[in-house]
Formats: sequence, C-alpha cells, structure tokens
Amino acid sequence: MPFPIVRMRRLRNQPRFRAMVQETRLSIQDLIEPYFVAPGLKKRREISSMPGQFQLSIDELVKEGRKSAEAGIAAVILFGLPGRKNPLGSEGYARAGIIPKAIRTLKKEVPELYVIADVCLCEYTSHGHCGVVAKGKLLNDPTLKLLARAAVVYAEAGCDMVAPSAMADGQVRAIRAALDQGGFADTPIMSYAAKYSSSFYGPFREAAESAPAFGDRRSYQMDPASRRQALREVALDLEEGADVVMVKPALPYLDILWQVKQMSPVPVAAYNVSGEYALIKAAARLGWVDGERAAAEVLLGIKRAGADLIITYHAREAARWIKEGKWP
Repeated sequence: MPFPIVRMRRLRNQPRFRAMVQETRLSIQDLIEPYFVAPGLKKRREISSMPGQFQLSIDELVKEGRKSAEAGIAAVILFGLPGRKNPLGSEGYARAGIIPKAIRTLKKEVPELYVIADVCLCEYTSHGHCGVVAKGKLLNDPTLKLLARAAVVYAEAGCDMVAPSAMADGQVRAIRAALDQGGFADTPIMSYAAKYSSSFYGPFREAAESAPAFGDRRSYQMDPASRRQALREVALDLEEGADVVMVKPALPYLDILWQVKQMSPVPVAAYNVSGEYALIKAAARLGWVDGERAAAEVLLGIKRAGADLIITYHAREAARWIKEGKWP
C-alpha cells in the first residue's frame, strides 16, 4: 500500500518501539576478543597502528583476561610472539612456547574464559610466511604436519578450540586427524575457511611482527576478486571436519559472509580485522567520525550479514555498550 496509508517512520519515531522491532541484535556472547602474547614480564606495549591494543606478557594477559571475563566476554583468541624465530617456526609448536604457556596460565587464572588458539606459523618463522618455504615457495604438505603438531600442543596445554589460519590445503583434515589420534576428539576446529589476501592486515602484522620477509601471501590466501573459490574453500573445510567456518576480513566481504551463512550447517564466524579497526580509530581521532557509533554500525552490519561469532578488537567496548544498555 502506498503513502499516506503506509508511513514507515511509525516504526522508528519512538526510541522504545524502535528497539522493540529491531531486527538485528548483537549479544556479548557473539564477541571474541583477540590478544597478542609476548615474552617477558610486565610487558604492555601499545601497538601504534591499533590504539588501545597491546602486546602483552603473560602476567599482563591474565589481567586483561579478567577484565574481559568481567565484561561478560566469553571467548578470547590468542596470537603469539616468540622469543626467537627460525625458518621452520619451531616456537609455534614447542610445548614450552609462548602460546602453550599463555593457555595454561590463562585457564588456571581465569578458568571461565573460553580460550581459542590461532594455528599458524607466520609469527614464528624468520621469513614471515605461514609454513615451510623452499626456493621462495610455501610447501603445502610439509606445512600440514607442523600445523597439526601445533594444534595438538595447544590442545595439550588446555585450549578449548584451535583455529587454523594458514590457508594450507587440507589443514582441517590434518589437524582433525592429529587431534583425534592425540586424544582430543572433543576439541573443535574453527577454520579460517575463506581468508583473503587483504590490505587490511597491515596493523596485525605490526602487532604480531609477522610481515613476510619477501613476496606476499597471494599464492595461498584468496584473491579478493574471487567468490566461487571462497564457497568451495568453505565446502572443503566442512567436509574435512570444521566445526566453525570463518570469513576474513569482514567488511569488504559481507557478500561472501552472507552466502557462507546460507550454505553452512555449522556456525559462521567473521573477523573484523586490524585494518578495519585502525581506520575507525584513526578517523575518530581526527574527528571525522563518531568512533563508537561507527564501530557499532560495523558490528551490526557484520551480524546482519550472517555472522554468529565476531572476532573484533572492539569487543570490550561493545560489551560495555550492551551491558549498560547504552548502544551508541
């Protein structure tokens, strides 16, 4: 029916009723907070390109973990910075490595947190690529063995979930088999199933000190122009046993996120990545946008596109808005 019988603003002109008919709702339980864990004690170095985010020693991680739990955030995901790097990234799968230590301590000190361990080698290799490299090329199958080894080490340390992000073909199958053989059949896998080769990862590479020493990651991360490949990647990971599938980054790929949601029988995650966070923070500092409103709009957009879970550096502030009932 046309105007004046239909007046759409009847649904919007009163704040209370506007909230009642809101279609998309973000819950604190949807949020996963990322942390960067570094060697040392009392270390808390702010990441210059990510205001409000830090490289944290394990003692400082525990303090932040408690704040996350108090805010109502259920889950965190950990990225490690090793004490040393080598071509095979051995600190990434060492039982005494930074992430196993962080997992054990966090599970002991803040047991209510659900701890997810990112499984990749780019932070640990001296060349900055996500696995074994020979003659300038990433070798897929040798990399699988190391990723599977890392996942088992993290499960032994007590993590609740592993999240392979190397975009190696067959990584979910290899990790699932290794976990099952190691007695960790109940440990779920959240796969970075459609991870694009994106310019929005720049601040993360500062945070994790993981920039490639040569070349780039286009030979194994996805081409931003590809849609069908993303859906195939997701389908393959589901066949291999992924319990959650992820689209990364979020904002430039909301169309992919929506399509993955339509096809996936398992929960779908989206990573609101470092560059997306940094753009909002930078614009807010310059007074060009209202930072809180922009962040809220971004998170709602990701949720509306189909994300069941959102990894986001805005997690703590979003939890506060939700908890206090003061959504920007």
